[in-house]
This record gives sequence, C-alpha cells and structure tokens, in this order.
Amino acid sequence: MNGLLIFVHLVGAMVWMGGMAFVLFSLRPAAFAALEPPLRPRLILASLRRFFPLVWGSIALLLASGLWLMLQAGFAHAPPAWHAMFGIGLVMMALFGHIYFAPFKRARRAAAEQDWSRVAQSLQQIHKLVVINFTLGWIAIALVTLWH
Repeated sequence: MNGLLIFVHLVGAMVWMGGMAFVLFSLRPAAFAALEPPLRPRLILASLRRFFPLVWGSIALLLASGLWLMLQAGFAHAPPAWHAMFGIGLVMMALFGHIYFAPFKRARRAAAEQDWSRVAQSLQQIHKLVVINFTLGWIAIALVTLWH
C-alpha cells in the first residue's frame, strides 16, 4: 500500500512540477520569442486553461496521499522532512489557489472583454507567483530527499 501511495504522490508532484517547468522554461520564452504581443497572452492563457485542471488533480493526489502516509506513520513519528514537505506543500496549494482565484480569474475576465493588455498584466502576476511555487517545490523535494 505504501508503494502505491508514494507512486500516487510522485505522479502528482511530477505533473505539477513538470508543468511549471514547461511553462517557465519553454512555453513562456517561446511565446515571447515567436509571437507578437497581442498573440502572446492568448497562447499562454489558453495553455494555463488546460494546465490548471491538471494542477487541481495533482493537488488532490498530493494532499490525499501525503495525508494518508502521514497518518500511517503517525504525525508525531513522521520524519521532520515529511513535516517540512507537508508545510511547504500546503503553502504551495494556498498560493496556487490565490493564482487561480485572483490573477487567473482577472485574466479570463479581461480575455472575455478582449482586453489583452490586462490579460498580459495578470499573466505577469501569475508568472511571478509560479516562480515562487516552483522554487518552493524544489525546496520541498530537496528537504525530503536530503534531510535524514
């Protein structure tokens, strides 16, 4: 059972972290290199509309499997690195919730109004927050793999 829970946890982490890596290091730079300003926010917003449901699924997998593993070990007996990862994960989830319900919501509303400069502004806010979440994700991974 633990093997399956760890697998599910890793799937959630890989989808979320991999998606952030793709957006930060491939999609966004390519959009800026290849597209004129009016088209950039359209492509990035369309991509985020497809990616964010995967993030919600990843959050569900991470939260369920992480809680289950912590309960099996007993919170008091779980390794300190697990507690650190759990705390960082909760911060990341809250930050994603903010991304989704604030700047992403504003970007979708602005896109419906065809106000692409406002969309770009909201996407810039999202970019900064995704950089923070990506960094937190790597900190959590480093802690759980290196802290013994």
